Amino acid sequence: MTDKEPPSWQELAQQVRARRDKSIEEFAPDLSIPPISSGRAIPIPRHHLTSAEIAITESSAQGLLTSLSQGVLSATTVTKAFLKRAVIAHKLVNCVHELLSERALARAEELDDFFARNKGTMGPLHGLPVSLKAHAGVKGGDASAGIVARVEIKFQDDADLVKILLSAGAVPYVRTTEPQALMMLETHSNITEVTVNPHNIALTPGGSSGGEAALQALYGSPLGVGTDIGGSIRSPAANCGIYGFKPTTFRIPLSGFASWNPRLGTIKGTAGPLTPWFEGIDMFMKTVLDTEPWHRDPNLHPIPWRNPPGSIDLEKGGRLRVGVLWDDQIVRPLPPVARAITEVVERLKLVPGVEVTDWKPYRHDEAMEILNGLYSPDGGKLLESLLDASGEPMLPLVAWPMRDAPGVKKHSASELLELLRRRDTFRYDYLQEWNTVAPDMDVILCPCHPSPAPLLETSYYWGYTSIWNLLDYPGIVFPVTRIDAERDVLVPGTGNDEPRNEMDRWYQEHYDPVAQKSAPVCLQLVAKRLEDEKVVQALRQIKKTVGLPFVNCLEG
Repeated sequence: MTDKEPPSWQELAQQVRARRDKSIEEFAPDLSIPPISSGRAIPIPRHHLTSAEIAITESSAQGLLTSLSQGVLSATTVTKAFLKRAVIAHKLVNCVHELLSERALARAEELDDFFARNKGTMGPLHGLPVSLKAHAGVKGGDASAGIVARVEIKFQDDADLVKILLSAGAVPYVRTTEPQALMMLETHSNITEVTVNPHNIALTPGGSSGGEAALQALYGSPLGVGTDIGGSIRSPAANCGIYGFKPTTFRIPLSGFASWNPRLGTIKGTAGPLTPWFEGIDMFMKTVLDTEPWHRDPNLHPIPWRNPPGSIDLEKGGRLRVGVLWDDQIVRPLPPVARAITEVVERLKLVPGVEVTDWKPYRHDEAMEILNGLYSPDGGKLLESLLDASGEPMLPLVAWPMRDAPGVKKHSASELLELLRRRDTFRYDYLQEWNTVAPDMDVILCPCHPSPAPLLETSYYWGYTSIWNLLDYPGIVFPVTRIDAERDVLVPGTGNDEPRNEMDRWYQEHYDPVAQKSAPVCLQLVAKRLEDEKVVQALRQIKKTVGLPFVNCLEG
C-alpha cells in the first residue's frame, strides 16, 4: 500500500473555486448570465434584475439605512437583492471569492425579527449588506491570503472589524477576490484566477482589493472592506471609478485578518472602506470608531472619529489650502490623468476661500528606494518557500515587488536596521518640508497612478500610492471623469513624451486611449498623519464646490 500523493496546487485551487461555485449555485441555481468577451459590463446587471431589485441595489448606503430604519424595506429583501447582484457581477468579472448566502440570510432574518419585536434597529448599520475582501476573517472561511498552500487554513473566528460591523447591524454577505500574496495592483491569483474591470474587461480593476472595487462598480455592494499597504484600496477604487479611503495605520483594527508575512513592521497595512457613495466613507469610519475599538486592541490609536475641522468649512467662512502634486518626476501622468488634475484645479481656483499652490515632489526617488527594500526585506525568500510548498508558480506582478525590482534583496540585520532608519528619517524630513515650504497647506491633490485602469498584466508602478504608505498619511480616492479617446492622445514629438526611465517608457508604451475605452479617471487627496477627518472633509468641500464627479463613471 502506497501513501496517497498530496493534491497538486491546481487541485487545491480548484477545490476553492468549486466551493465558491457551489455557494453561488445553491443561492441562484437558475440565474444564467451569458459571458462577455469584450467591452463594458456596467449595464448588464439591470437586464437580469427586477425593477425593485434595481432600485434597492442602486440606492446609496444611507438611503438603504433610512428605508430599513423606517420599515420600508426588510433586511431579508435587501440582502437577497445584493446577493443576486453579486452573483451577476461575479459571472461578468470574476469578483467573488465566496458567497455567504446562508449566513447572510440567517443574519437578515435575525435583524428582521429584532425590528419586529423592538420597533427599531439593532444598530447604525441595521440590515446593510457589507462585502469583505477575502482575507478579512470570516469564521470557517479559508485564510489563504492569495496563496494556494494556505487554502486549507481556516479562520477560527470573525475578525475584530467584522465583529464590530455585526454589532452595528451589518450583514456580511460576500467575500471578494484578491491577488496572489495580496501584493499587486491587479487582482490575479492562482486560486481564483483573473478579476477584470467592469468598465472594460480588457482592463484591470486594480488590486489588491480589486474584487471589492469590481463588485461595487456593478452596484453589487453598497459598502465594503479593503486593505492597503501600497495602494490596495486606492488603486482599485481609482480603476473602477468609486471612492476608497486609506486611513492612518492603527485607527481601524486588523486583528483577525489573514497575513502570510508580517514584514517585521517595516511597512504597516491598514483596513478601510470602498464604496460607490462618498457618504459611505464617513459612515464606515464613524461606525467603527464609535465602538472605541482601542479598548480591545492595544495597538490602536485612542482617537474617535472627530467632528471635521471647522477651519476648512467654506460655507462657514473657512479656508481650504490645496497643494497640487502634478507629477512625481519618476513616471509622468498620462494625458487623461493630467487633464483631470487640470480641470479640477481650474475650477478650484474659482472657489472663494480655496487657495491652490503647486507642491513639488520631495525626494520621491529616494522614497521608492526605501520602499523597494522594505516591502520584501528578505528578498522574497519566505514567499518563495510558501509557494514551493504546493508547487505554485509566482506570478510576474508579484515577483516584481517581492523579488525582482531594483533594491529588493535579502537584507542582513544591520542592513534592515539601516533601511528602517532611512524610513523614519524620510518621514521626519518630509514633514519638515511640508511645515517649512507650505505650513498652511491642508491637503495634497495628486494622481493615484500614471494611467487610468491599465491593460491587464501591465501595472508595475506603485509610486503615486505607496509613498503615502511610507509616510503613513491618510488618502482618499475619488472619481472625476472618463478617458476620452480623442482628447487624451499621447502625441509624439511634443517634448513631453521623452521617457525619463524604463518605467516611464513602459507606461507610455502600454497606454492606449482606444484600448482603455470607458476607463474612469480618478484622483487622490492626501493629508498629514492622523488628519483622516480633515482629508474626508476637504473632499466633501471640493465635491460640493466644483461639482465632482464631472462624469458619472458608473452610469450604464
